[in-house]
Amino acid sequence: MKTYDLTGRTAIITGASRGIGLAAAASLADLGANVVLTSRHQEAADAAAASIGGTALGVAAHSVDESAAQACVDTTLDHFGSIDILVNNAGTNPAFGPVVDQDHSRFAKTMDVNLWAPVLWTGLVWRAWMQEHGGTVINTASVGGLAAGPDLGVYHVSKAGLIHVTKQLALELAPRVRVNAIAPGVVRTRLAEALWKEHEEQVASVTPLGRIGEPADVGAAVGFLAGDGASWITGETLVIDGGQLLAPSTGG
Repeated sequence: MKTYDLTGRTAIITGASRGIGLAAAASLADLGANVVLTSRHQEAADAAAASIGGTALGVAAHSVDESAAQACVDTTLDHFGSIDILVNNAGTNPAFGPVVDQDHSRFAKTMDVNLWAPVLWTGLVWRAWMQEHGGTVINTASVGGLAAGPDLGVYHVSKAGLIHVTKQLALELAPRVRVNAIAPGVVRTRLAEALWKEHEEQVASVTPLGRIGEPADVGAAVGFLAGDGASWITGETLVIDGGQLLAPSTGG
């Protein structure tokens, strides 16, 4: 279908060496887009790009390193001539336990990667391309940003902030740029292992659709939001959780 055809468009996906980021890149590439996958290390970025093939390009860029981010934007424009899609996917969660027990270092790292980096990359891409030519930005939030829960409070606060930033950017960058977020539930990724690895059957049993998520489930949603079929959607957060928010004991 034409509304899902991304041929001729170019996407940057941060934190794309594995998990949701890699699945998002694969989905966009399957729809015809050129994809640039970032990771902190060039070897990981290259391996991820090689797994997709085609025109996929790996670039080393820690998400909070402004000079590396700018270099990635410049490289993307040099290689492909446009930046039509930005997926702010890089995330971290070093702060586990009650909020009041966290130190400033873990709090600041969580906010820098999960909240500041999407603002940084969006601003760079906006100034380099999208302000004049338009485009779409997709932020990876979490169902944790929509509900409180034990032990993941700092992470949840960062994702709640990202959901609000998504709305703010959607307002500020309209009408040329659409900005939306995705909010995955418990998905089979390394970042979320503590939520499923030792008790997958239990999580699946309280998930209305009967299983935990796979990265490809989220990647498909990114492909939809990036395409013309979502051309009148902005400032929204798409929950992709198999119904887990209906059973908050699953975490998020």
